[in-house]
Amino acid sequence: MAAIKSETRSVSSDDDVVRVRHLVREWTVAAGFSLVDQTKFVTAASELARNMVHYGGGGELRIETLNSGPKLGVRLTFEDHGPGISDIEQAMRDGYTSGGGLGLGLGGAKRLVNEFEIHSRPGEGTKVAITRWK
Repeated sequence: MAAIKSETRSVSSDDDVVRVRHLVREWTVAAGFSLVDQTKFVTAASELARNMVHYGGGGELRIETLNSGPKLGVRLTFEDHGPGISDIEQAMRDGYTSGGGLGLGLGGAKRLVNEFEIHSRPGEGTKVAITRWK
């Protein structure tokens, strides 16, 4: 799997979350994703960017267009250096929230993508990578 193109953006505010949504829409359109696939990926990206701002104190988004043989995809990697997640299994469960939300964020984002990876250590931050293939 080779990255054809990549870009890194700082994400530290609610305005940046809006910019992430627009950026991901642009990249998925350029990759030829259907409207449904664009919407799913933008929704997952929005949730992860919002989490990074509100719980991780902001961080960076790396966006890449991938080529794996006949498949074309887009991968987003969100990385912060916030407090981290002490129990990833619990955080992935629908209904669990450390804030005032519905508790559908991480699990919901996972259901909207083809690949989902999360790594987190308390006191060191969180890294979430999602990929959607065309």
